[in-house]
Amino acid sequence: MKKAFITLGLLAVMTAGCADDNNTLHVKMNCKNVGDTIIVMVTDDNRQTFTGKQGVFDFNVNIPQPTKILLAEPAVFRGDRSAKYYQIPAVGGEEVVLTQADESRYDIDGSTFYSQYHKADLFIEEAQKEVNDFTQQMQQLMASGTPQEEVMKRYQEGIEPIQERFTSKLMTYIKEHANEEATTAVIPQLDNLDKMKEAVALLAPAVRDGRCKMLYQEIIDMTEAQQKAEAEAAQKQAAGAVAPDFTLNDINGKPLALSSLRGKYVILDFWGSWCGWCIKGFPEMKEYYNKYKGKFEILGIDCNDTEAKWKEAVAKHELPWLHVYNPRDSKVLSDYGIQGFPTKIVVGPDGKIVKTIVGEDPAFYTLLDELFK
Repeated sequence: MKKAFITLGLLAVMTAGCADDNNTLHVKMNCKNVGDTIIVMVTDDNRQTFTGKQGVFDFNVNIPQPTKILLAEPAVFRGDRSAKYYQIPAVGGEEVVLTQADESRYDIDGSTFYSQYHKADLFIEEAQKEVNDFTQQMQQLMASGTPQEEVMKRYQEGIEPIQERFTSKLMTYIKEHANEEATTAVIPQLDNLDKMKEAVALLAPAVRDGRCKMLYQEIIDMTEAQQKAEAEAAQKQAAGAVAPDFTLNDINGKPLALSSLRGKYVILDFWGSWCGWCIKGFPEMKEYYNKYKGKFEILGIDCNDTEAKWKEAVAKHELPWLHVYNPRDSKVLSDYGIQGFPTKIVVGPDGKIVKTIVGEDPAFYTLLDELFK
């Protein structure tokens, strides 16, 4: 029945899997307020365009192997957040019927696989209600002016038992529907590597090793790779580790080596002009830079920008500290195991890492107070 819209960032499973004998997915859509064109993104470099009329579409799309696909208005790919998009598992030899129930939700139904998925989708929606309600409560607290630290504390204390109940419900559903192919598309909802592997073991062998295997397998592989990368990053960023030296060009185009700053505290700020949280943190960073002026230096390391956008952002936000530009072929990000932005790494006068803070976290400023007050 009804399914809530999800963000593009949740498009976690893309390609891979065993090719089905029939690689054609028949798609029927009846979605209000959708234009006359839909782009189907199978992979980043495999996009197919189809036309309809007033949100009604009927077309066949080639699906080399079971995967998840995105059906979107063209404006989605131009960054228009108001444009409509739908994410569905795609299995060749099946027919999917996608109906928009209202402005914010849609239904997925159809042939055998999609009829099973529709049932699972209903169950997941109901099981997630407690999670969604709790998250909404936290958002309302934030909007009411409750301090971020207090909101985060309440969230961390309250979310774990709610997530455990959701996981338990989902595991029960998977066990009870172990013979249905669509259950393979449910497993990634567990969002926990051990639980996903446990769920796979519950599947009937014909389903576990069947044509839809990669609807769960790729997300498991991706999660394992991510955990390995995080473990390696933790080692590289650990307190006491020697900060790898590097030389990059500063705002004036002159080489600047990290080692040239040895003897003082240096904060490596990995950021980009495209990073909203990076920008949001600049006012408080400037306050602390002035508060403890001369006691530490900040070295801003711009990432994934053009030089022009980097220089424009430094000028626009009036950032008074040192800056270097990190080109895409540089090894600095891998040397430091950077997993997200902003990342701030505090390096001591001896060139060793004191602490690493990922995200715009108040803990960074608490650390500065502890070090310099």
